[in-house]
Amino acid sequence: MAHLLRGKQVGIQRELSAGLNPQLFAIDEVARYGINSQISALAYDPVQSLLAVGTNDTQYGSGQIYIFGQNRVSLVLPLPRKASVRDLQLVGDKLVSVDSKNEISIFSLETTHILASYTAPGGVTALITDPTLDFALIGLQNGDIVTYDLDRLCLAPLRIPNLWKQQYPRSRLTPIVTLAFHPRDIGNLLIGYTEGAVIYSFKTGKPSKFFQYELQPGAPGGDSDPASSNLRRCPRLTQAIWHPTGTFVLTGHEDSSFVVWDSKDSRRILARTIQATNVDEPGSGTRTTTSNSGTFAMKCPLFRIAWCSKENPDDTAILIAGGTPTTSTEKGLTFLDLGPTPVYATSSWQILSQHFEKPKRQHTLPTPPSAEVVNFCLIPRKSPHYAGANDPIAVIALLTSGEMVTLSLPSGHPISPTNQLHPSLSYVHPFINRVELAYVERTRWLGMMENRSKGPSILKGGAEARHPLMRFANRNILNAAHADGTIRIWDVGHGDEIENSKMLQIDMARAVGRSNEVDVSRTSMANATGELAVGLRTGEVAIFRWSHNPNFGREVTHVEAQAFGLESIKDRAEPGVKEGLLPLTMFVGRGEVTALKMSDVGFAAAGFQQGGLVVIDLRGPAVIYEAGLDELASPNKRGSFRRSNSQAHDKAEWPTSIEFGVMSLEGEDYSSILLFIGTNLGRLATFKLLPESHGGYSVRLVGSTAMDGRVIRIAPLDAESGEAAEASQTAVAGLRDGLRVNGVLLVVTVSGVRLFRPPAARGASKTWDDVFCDTAAVVRYQAAGYALLGLFGDGSARIFSIPALKQIATTKVGHILDVRRFAEAVITPTGDVIGWTGPSEVVMLNVWGTGSDLTRSLDKLLNLEAFIPPRPTISNVQWMTGTLHVTPADVDALIGGPNRPPSKLMLEQRRAQEEQLRAEKRSAAAGPSSSNASGKEDEGYWAYMQRQVQERTQSLNIMGDSMDKVEENSSSWADDVNKYVSKQKKKAVMGFVGSKLGF
Repeated sequence: MAHLLRGKQVGIQRELSAGLNPQLFAIDEVARYGINSQISALAYDPVQSLLAVGTNDTQYGSGQIYIFGQNRVSLVLPLPRKASVRDLQLVGDKLVSVDSKNEISIFSLETTHILASYTAPGGVTALITDPTLDFALIGLQNGDIVTYDLDRLCLAPLRIPNLWKQQYPRSRLTPIVTLAFHPRDIGNLLIGYTEGAVIYSFKTGKPSKFFQYELQPGAPGGDSDPASSNLRRCPRLTQAIWHPTGTFVLTGHEDSSFVVWDSKDSRRILARTIQATNVDEPGSGTRTTTSNSGTFAMKCPLFRIAWCSKENPDDTAILIAGGTPTTSTEKGLTFLDLGPTPVYATSSWQILSQHFEKPKRQHTLPTPPSAEVVNFCLIPRKSPHYAGANDPIAVIALLTSGEMVTLSLPSGHPISPTNQLHPSLSYVHPFINRVELAYVERTRWLGMMENRSKGPSILKGGAEARHPLMRFANRNILNAAHADGTIRIWDVGHGDEIENSKMLQIDMARAVGRSNEVDVSRTSMANATGELAVGLRTGEVAIFRWSHNPNFGREVTHVEAQAFGLESIKDRAEPGVKEGLLPLTMFVGRGEVTALKMSDVGFAAAGFQQGGLVVIDLRGPAVIYEAGLDELASPNKRGSFRRSNSQAHDKAEWPTSIEFGVMSLEGEDYSSILLFIGTNLGRLATFKLLPESHGGYSVRLVGSTAMDGRVIRIAPLDAESGEAAEASQTAVAGLRDGLRVNGVLLVVTVSGVRLFRPPAARGASKTWDDVFCDTAAVVRYQAAGYALLGLFGDGSARIFSIPALKQIATTKVGHILDVRRFAEAVITPTGDVIGWTGPSEVVMLNVWGTGSDLTRSLDKLLNLEAFIPPRPTISNVQWMTGTLHVTPADVDALIGGPNRPPSKLMLEQRRAQEEQLRAEKRSAAAGPSSSNASGKEDEGYWAYMQRQVQERTQSLNIMGDSMDKVEENSSSWADDVNKYVSKQKKKAVMGFVGSKLGF
């Protein structure tokens, strides 16, 4: 009976929610965008062109692994236990992770499932893999190294003890901090302990070189405190890396200094910091390289060092994160461009020292000044070797704030993630302050494909799964405002096939003409035209329109041109954008923009914190109305208003919600374009937009009414059909033909809802008894009807019928969404809810679901046709001088032992060959093959495996040896090879002399 009474009070003759029932109200998780927690690890594979991102276990989410490819390719891999990701490595068709609970997990990129997990005996401090090996070497807290077979998913026999402890028995606990394979000779492993570094040879099974950095009294080292220079000390090692050719070794230390060593004889070539060189020499030997090096300031630790190279591995540079004074205002990565490396065999000691002391160029790759770079991931062009540092085109830097920055190498120019990285990564590139949603027509969005200058693609791997295509639905277009004033616009979809997956970008800093104070407070996009209005906290409102850029490819100076209360900003378009959403005009108001609405018919309205209201007609463009809310007082009669000091509000009042509509006002028999303004004090004002004889429009206030609480949503409805009575292009065009819309207004406040005919307050109302409503909207379920959906402060989502305002159903969503950010959630007309789960992740829910989680990705990650290039080998000169070359297959045999069965790859190749032989046998009409070939063809599976093992062991001359005798046999093998090399060198010299003497 109550719903009939409310409908009669409002003038709605039928129940608009008649087909809805509680069984239809169930929450589906459709999609998630963003990063659930703070990023802790990065890894990139240039062969598959995939990027892996690991996160920490925080209050916002547990640690998990994201893998991103081209366009929208993405996958989330949960860890076996609740933990933080500490390290990630992409190797071949697998991903290896190390978490904070010392558990190593191996995931398959082909099946996207976990294959195995292993908990090492003791803390895991380092991990190293190689694309050409089937093994992972794991460094432990006690200084030992264990090996794990990634193919057989079990421990391998090889275990390397604490070599530093063996060499220096009196040393204390020396955990491993880093591991690195020789870039050209995989038979050498660089092990970094806290007290020094060691080169371990797989060929001999022994350490070959030791590196220990010791400073004598008087040597400044990298310490900021001059008092510490009077002590003898050994700065603890934090990292150790190879030169791209393996000729030198670089060690980084906790005093922010790094040392270059000769890898052949362990001699120290140069010790330096970013600011000074020769820091290991006592007295006056220190020479500074920067003007501010004499200031006393604490230094940041060396977070990470990478020895990069161009395509020619002899042309190198050193990229450093950290090591700069904390007082420095310039934050970023330090790039030391060393240039071509001097030829080791013909260069003197002084030439080598000066090469590292005086780089060709030293500069900083700038990052935001409020945070330090704590880690980075290089993006090599094609090679996965050289520790992933060969010919890098870009670097992704991870900041202490949890944000990411992408920079080009070696220039350091910022690279926008727009259409380069997955949209989820844009949530931390930098952080997003606010999101709004536009329900844009499909045909309009398909035509909005931005033409912007762009560099080479970073991510090109993976293949997107196919989804159902919704051809007749409007698109959910997200407007994401970032902390730096950048706005990125893209289609979040409905869980369907996204036809236009490209992202649009707007630079508000450039549009308003300044780089600071560009905090976006509101955005609004027109559903039909795609025009965009953006409001800032400083009061500017900028309008953007889709058009071609007449100044494409060139910078122009801005010319101030103001007319009709607006400033033209067309000449502030980005020169790299040929076609896109370009700046049109700007209005400067007073105070923060608190409400903003862009209509489909060329009108924009904005409200400001100081009580101002402005209406802009884009046909000029021109300001057609500007006033303050203090002019809105209770009317003496409808349509006539005047100010009254007795009724003035003591509290500040500003607009909180704005909406355009087309309907008939109470007592009128024609429809008009109406503008509705709701305020923080619960006042609702109705304006009428009237055409003028000169072709423009005027705005006239026709009434206002008081509501209970802050207005959060204004929804004009057609009383007969329930559809939105918006100011659409079709409705406004129909006004010329006498179109009449019998409309009502549904206004939602934090404390209740009211349904009435504007501008009077008569109608139906309902109050929320024990909780506040944070956001609400009118939604539709297919042809069943319309209802009011709201998110409430108790963590619930509730749905109410129209016009009865009777609760149909309720469910809890506080375990999915962050209740504290309910007010920032967005509800679409189709029942999609986009809300925040944490600082950098949103989830899209659908209230007309089945209670399912649909976020599992079906994208394909692994490209089976992409092959790993051969590993670089030693040069001919190195081979002739006696360097014993060991192949990855040799190392596999040395680590796995002679009894290790063939790998899965070998077995797959064998099966493929057998299938091919059977097919040839069925189709061929030739005679029988030789007995030897027939014997091999008819041999069984296990016989084949046995023969393969015998052939491998015989080729390595380790047949019949156990792993206990591998060291002895490897040494004798090395002696034999050395004798052979010496004989060959002697013959070469004698042949050269003989040729000169004419023999």
